[in-house]
Amino acid sequence: MIDLHTHTFLSDGVLCPAELVQRAKEKGYSLLGITDHVDSTTLDWIVPKVVKFCEEINSVEDSIKVIPGVELTHLPPSLIKPLAHQARKKGAKLIVVHGETIVEPVPAGTNKAALEADIDILAHPGLIKEEEVEIAARKGIYLEISARKGHCLTNGWVVGLAKKYGAKLVINTDAHSPEDLITDIQAEKIVLGAGLNKMEAKCLVENYKNLKERFF
Repeated sequence: MIDLHTHTFLSDGVLCPAELVQRAKEKGYSLLGITDHVDSTTLDWIVPKVVKFCEEINSVEDSIKVIPGVELTHLPPSLIKPLAHQARKKGAKLIVVHGETIVEPVPAGTNKAALEADIDILAHPGLIKEEEVEIAARKGIYLEISARKGHCLTNGWVVGLAKKYGAKLVINTDAHSPEDLITDIQAEKIVLGAGLNKMEAKCLVENYKNLKERFF
């Protein structure tokens, strides 16, 4: 299992980073992204802490690797690009943007602004527009199939447009607590339920491999 969207108590999760890694390891994870919510008030102190933690863990762990990242959340769209750049400079290898989910009041224009910035994943992009999916496909930015309650309501819409335009997909948990972590079997059921067939679900594994090569 590869999961590139999780949270610790450095933002609104319930676990410290070490426990999150241990619980993910027990679930069979091989690659984990720690992407705590940040804005301009927290980016400067969260990112260095997560970077240091990941360096320590990766130096002693063989069965799981951990990527330091951020989730830029509920920002005015015009701030997404400069903060993504700032996060990279601070050492974040994985940039996720909190997309326009239908269950939260995310600012309109977030999806487009995110896709025009230097990011890796647009999380739970809600009823994303076709022209935005085209941008994601052209730039190689991954669109998220979400395992999280509420955000998952538009998985079918996202998958349908991603298939139409050739955009890359990744399944993430957006885990905030231990029970949010899933197994490979659960992940397969979620992507099939979102509209992928068995062959397309296998292709998603190739996306995982490409993502792993991007970070290590």
